[in-house]
Amino acid sequence: MGKIEWAMWANEQALASGLILLTGGIVGVAGQFRGWEFAAYSVAAGVFVCLLEYPRGKRAKGTSVERTGQYCFTVCVKAFGPLTRNYYVRAFLHAAICVPGGFMLATVLGCVCLGIASLIYLAAAIRGEHWEPILPRKEVRKPVAESIKNPPQNPPPRPPPEMRRKQAKDLESAAYDNPISVTADE
Repeated sequence: MGKIEWAMWANEQALASGLILLTGGIVGVAGQFRGWEFAAYSVAAGVFVCLLEYPRGKRAKGTSVERTGQYCFTVCVKAFGPLTRNYYVRAFLHAAICVPGGFMLATVLGCVCLGIASLIYLAAAIRGEHWEPILPRKEVRKPVAESIKNPPQNPPPRPPPEMRRKQAKDLESAAYDNPISVTADE
């Protein structure tokens, strides 16, 4: 059975929790709830978490599908080096970010989700996983075989080779030979 890549799950969980934290913060600030300062903090924390978690990491094996427009975020996250590559750092960073969100009802859900993402990142770090960027690959074109260079001359469905139309250089030999006898019944 295959090995579970916990970092992939943690990335999805953290991105969703960043969006939830951002939404809860906007609701708290717009409603001017008591302690709306925590909501303003949650807006900033949600944006930070979304920017940090938007680029997916490369999987250990298999296909790594990048998100749309991820390259510019990947360059920014990669620039911080071991701070963003190490999942122990991400686990403790997310745990620290989620604490102030627990003091306001509008941001509690985002706080709990980010705490769960922090635990999943900790599990990934304990299993030795680390973040590697998905960089664009240079496409290496294989040389085309001789038989593939020329496209087929007649569209499908193609008759068997013995039934194909002959070249029209000689009209007499280009005619079809009908294997079934045809008689006029009049």
